[in-house]
Amino acid sequence: MAANQTTAVLEVAGVHWASEKATVERVLGRRSGVLQVEANPVSQTATVTYDPTRTSVADLTAWIRDCGYHCAGQSVPQHVCDPAVEPRLRGTPGHHDGHRPEADAGGAPHGHHGGEGEGHGGSAGRTSHEAMGHGGHHAGTSMDDMARDMRNRFLVASLLSIPILLWSPIGREVLGFTAPAPFGLRDDVFSLVLSLPVVLYSAWIFFDGAWRALRVRTLDMMVLVAVAVGAGWLYSLAITLTGGGEVFYEAATVLTAFVLLGHWFEMRARGGANDAIRTLLELAPPRALVLRNGQPVEVPTGEVVVGDLLLVRPGGKIPVDGRVEDGDSEVDESMVTGESLPVHKAPGDEVIGASVNTTGTLRVRATKVGSDTALAQIVALVQEAQNSKAPGQRLADRAAFWLVLVALLGGGLTLAVWLLAGATLAMAMLFAITVVVITCPDALGLATPTAIMVGTGLGARRGVLFKNATALETAARIDTVVMDKTGTLTKGEPEVTDVVVDGMTAEDVLALAAAVERESEHPLAAAVTRHADDLGVPALTATGFRNVPGHGASAEVAGRRVLVGNAALMADEGVDLGALGVRREELAGSGRTAVLVAVDGRATGVIALADAPRATSAAAVAALQRAGVEVVVLSGDNEATARRIASQLGIDTVFADVLPGDKAAVISELQRAGRRVAMVGDGVNDAPALATADLGIAIGAGTDVAIETADVVLVRSDPLDVPTALAIGRGTLRKMRQNLGWAIGYNAVALPIAAGVFEPAFGLVLRPEIAALTMSGSSVLVAVNALLLERLRLPAAPAEPAATPVREPVTH
Repeated sequence: MAANQTTAVLEVAGVHWASEKATVERVLGRRSGVLQVEANPVSQTATVTYDPTRTSVADLTAWIRDCGYHCAGQSVPQHVCDPAVEPRLRGTPGHHDGHRPEADAGGAPHGHHGGEGEGHGGSAGRTSHEAMGHGGHHAGTSMDDMARDMRNRFLVASLLSIPILLWSPIGREVLGFTAPAPFGLRDDVFSLVLSLPVVLYSAWIFFDGAWRALRVRTLDMMVLVAVAVGAGWLYSLAITLTGGGEVFYEAATVLTAFVLLGHWFEMRARGGANDAIRTLLELAPPRALVLRNGQPVEVPTGEVVVGDLLLVRPGGKIPVDGRVEDGDSEVDESMVTGESLPVHKAPGDEVIGASVNTTGTLRVRATKVGSDTALAQIVALVQEAQNSKAPGQRLADRAAFWLVLVALLGGGLTLAVWLLAGATLAMAMLFAITVVVITCPDALGLATPTAIMVGTGLGARRGVLFKNATALETAARIDTVVMDKTGTLTKGEPEVTDVVVDGMTAEDVLALAAAVERESEHPLAAAVTRHADDLGVPALTATGFRNVPGHGASAEVAGRRVLVGNAALMADEGVDLGALGVRREELAGSGRTAVLVAVDGRATGVIALADAPRATSAAAVAALQRAGVEVVVLSGDNEATARRIASQLGIDTVFADVLPGDKAAVISELQRAGRRVAMVGDGVNDAPALATADLGIAIGAGTDVAIETADVVLVRSDPLDVPTALAIGRGTLRKMRQNLGWAIGYNAVALPIAAGVFEPAFGLVLRPEIAALTMSGSSVLVAVNALLLERLRLPAAPAEPAATPVREPVTH
């Protein structure tokens, strides 16, 4: 992103229909300083990329309200309260800290109507906390409010439609209803009276939405429904006022009821797609214990600053990212990173905000607060990904606009053709209204956003963060995965793999070597010591320790002189390696580092060390291969070392001795061969390769989730998340295709039926009420089909054995 570009995720509450997002995108897209807008009707948010020197969040908030939607600012977690996110906000007109207006049931301040009468900054009467994050409010709650409102409107429309239907021609002629209208009124007059609440209350959101769209020169579903309901009701009103005749108030009211019913169900489904982001938003604890003068003081988490010392008791959540200053505990990070097992934390270890301290008491120094915390970064990444548009969605959005135009023109053409064919005006109107209703493109507008919402949410719960919808689509098409060896497939730290001895037991050799290595700072020394401790070898004490730089070390242990080092050290000390020299060469030739041990001038052992594969690397490679994806190892290590790891994991293709700057060239070479390549690396040394690949996957990001060059960020250091990411991508793309296919196929079949093409031959007539039911059902089907993505089967880690046997050292 350029230096003069900033991205913000803003609340856009009140988007009832998928096609309404075009209103927000068009209005904001025309404003000065706005570079890109991507609105999401499912999450009720919009991602806006803008030039901060020309506009601000306050301006964007006001413009969204000008569209008639509610916007309380950025949609961020409650604990985010960082003035640096939007420094201009405090200086906006009407901003007053410390005062909060009363709110109505829907969460909007009293007196708000979305017009221009409000302060331009859009933050009047709210605290800086609320201006930044509107109190942790997420648009998922407004979706619940809208669903309830939709339900209430539906209940009014459905209850009044029943008597209207009974006293309509359908009730009289088809149902055989014979009771006269009350109060001596004509049937059509009685129906007119009952229809007024339906038109003026239940259907009013259609007319309001249509006005919003037409005001910004766009066409959406609201326009179609408003035209259909309005035309039917106004036609019937004209007939009633001119003396009576054939009317269809029942068509207008039942149409309203069915559209509202369908979208009530649809909103409930759309709300389910918000579960992942809502869960993330609720992770952060609202308050924190800060130690002031040694005493714990409870403060809002948003007031914690870098450098504060926090007290975290057992069972409590860690408020922000920090470093353990004192204490020892197990911390459950699963809700943030997806890591299933608690992680041991001791002084000096990093902790993640919103993780749960399980056993001991910790004192944590805050290192990252507000929008810099891992949780805030994760939420921001997920929101931006959910709001981004896949290439297919951009095409669908354009198609939806033209489909509305086709529906309006098709309705007019249908009316004209039937009138020219000699049909009555009432019959022609019936067909025209049906065409307009059934062609509503709402299913087309929901087809991909809902699938993207569910897919990105599913990934977030597993610690797999897709940065945008394009990354999801690309993940589905990957056929080659290139994995960096060190730190990706392997742990990135040496482990003892073999102990070869001559003349002594393996336990004695390890005990003597470990005693010397405990005095050393070398990583290989730490690996030998750790291996000895794991095997329960007796700990001996070394004296007279002497380090020989580049060669090894020596010391006195239990009255014996012990040397631990390389062949050069042994040669300098006049130690004959004998048969162990051959074994050392064999181990070194297989990609291991061989450490020699000599006791009292005699070679007694060779300890082989190597960077061991991660526990799930083999399962990850197997899962990718089962999915038809070729796995390639890319390493800067020598050929022998790289081949050893590859053979252990069942990988055939290896690129070794590759410098960091040359890794991108290997990716390009594979791409020229027609491969769609994903590169998996640590996001730092592998940045050029990540950027070159079709899909860059940063693994082991930990708390640093904002990896600029990656398309996908794996919060955990788990290779198994790579096939998980590709599986989610494939599942999401499959749902997107299914939904788009259904939406397009539905319109292709329904339109000629609605126009009455088959009426002369088969007598097949589709009334507006049935058209409304099928149209709404189509939207519900699309939303529910996307939610079924939650049942996607993802690669699972192999079950751990009850007890892991320790391999006995090899004795020569």
